Amino acid sequence: MPLDAVRTVLAEVAQLQAGYPFRTTVEEVPDGDVHVIQMKDVSPDLGVEWSGVIRTRLAGRKQPDWIVDGDILFAAKGARFYAACVAAALPNAVCVPAFFHLRVRREAALDPAFLAWQINQMPCQRQLLQAAEGSSLLNIRRAVLEQLILAVPPIAEQRRIVALARLAVQERLALQRLIHNREQQLQAIAEDLGAEAGSH
Repeated sequence: MPLDAVRTVLAEVAQLQAGYPFRTTVEEVPDGDVHVIQMKDVSPDLGVEWSGVIRTRLAGRKQPDWIVDGDILFAAKGARFYAACVAAALPNAVCVPAFFHLRVRREAALDPAFLAWQINQMPCQRQLLQAAEGSSLLNIRRAVLEQLILAVPPIAEQRRIVALARLAVQERLALQRLIHNREQQLQAIAEDLGAEAGSH
């Protein structure tokens, strides 16, 4: 741990709340005024894929705490626990209860993108996996997430790490595209050879 990193727990630097308490599966209402973020819409690398987010209407009178830029969604159920920082948020957005909705406290000198990055790294992942509950479907309780131990360096260092992490994601995506293009090229050659062989 860098000497100037401050050790803290998640509850000290962020507010946590459960996703919107939908009683049943989310019903799609094409002209609804609320956007609902589901598990399929989020990835740790790319954040929220807004193009796939469905619309609905909420039955309750209580107005939810809408998701805004800089909030973090934490996937608390399933094979992998991960955090994603929200950017370019659509208006009136909520998430399903499989997520915790985190918001960095105003007084905390903490970059939300750095917080999401740190939660996804092995030291935090080990803590989460050790505390996970459930037999077939693992999940993380709110009290466990609140006590997640973090090491927070100065804000300039946080931003440097976030920039490096974004670069790593871009490099990985570029490599995946190159590999995919090469495989398609080889497949086309194989098809041509197969057609050639079949014509004799």
